Amino acid sequence: MAFSDRIEAALGLAIARCRTPAAPRRLASALDYAVLPGGARIRPTILLGVAAACGEDRLEIGDAAATALEFIHCGSLVHDDLPCFDDADTRRGKPSVHVAYSQPLAVLTGDSLIILAFEQLARVAEIDPVRSARLVMTLAQHTGMPGGICAGQGWESEAEIDLDAYHNAKTAALFVAATQMGAIAGGQEPGPWAELGARIGAAFQIADDLRDTLYDAETLGKPVGQDDLNGRPNAVASLGVAGAVSKLKDSLSGAIASIPSCPGEAMLAQMVQRYAEKLAPVTPAAAPAPARRTVPGE
Repeated sequence: MAFSDRIEAALGLAIARCRTPAAPRRLASALDYAVLPGGARIRPTILLGVAAACGEDRLEIGDAAATALEFIHCGSLVHDDLPCFDDADTRRGKPSVHVAYSQPLAVLTGDSLIILAFEQLARVAEIDPVRSARLVMTLAQHTGMPGGICAGQGWESEAEIDLDAYHNAKTAALFVAATQMGAIAGGQEPGPWAELGARIGAAFQIADDLRDTLYDAETLGKPVGQDDLNGRPNAVASLGVAGAVSKLKDSLSGAIASIPSCPGEAMLAQMVQRYAEKLAPVTPAAAPAPARRTVPGE
């Protein structure tokens, strides 16, 4: 089964478990709305790619890990869009959860997805308790404090921002989680896989900054100019478009070079290369406005 099919099937099954007669219907509906259909599923795809490259022997563990990671990501987007953070009215080309369902239900949706993420990992404890525990610890470390996505959001409330710490936590953390959780799901040690995740995360952040500058809201399916509006660091503001594009290419080349030796190394390198081609934004010089290229979604 293709990675995309595995991911969608596992996500659909986990969401379906929330629709019981005893559950509040609107919150159950909001969970479905926040997750299905989704964006590009980049993080869980990378996770399954690493697991396969490492010689994955229990697909159930990989599916649970991929689902958990995507639930954390989707939950963070629901919270990011709230008026107290980005105040974004659209996400993935449709109204944000708080616009469609209300702010209270958006808070509960994000919270529920985070909790559901760890439930998925707990469910595979009977298959392999050691891998389950390691997956829980890895995801928790890259979600909370001091270096997870919660810390990344927290940096935006500081008077002075440590730019490296901010980007490592806000964007790279879940990509490092993807590569390390993939290794764990594949029965391998996660340590050597941190660099690959960090490099992919750095490239994704630069690409996101470029898209925020070069594309319009209709193309992206979400508001643009959020970094300028909220006074956040941005690679384009610091380096210019050409400089950011150059740094993006360097980050992606470094990512491919950092893949640890494993049975599926060549396959994984090809997958990262395909993502590299999708991440690279169309610049005005390469494509006259309005650019209608399909871009990787959140």
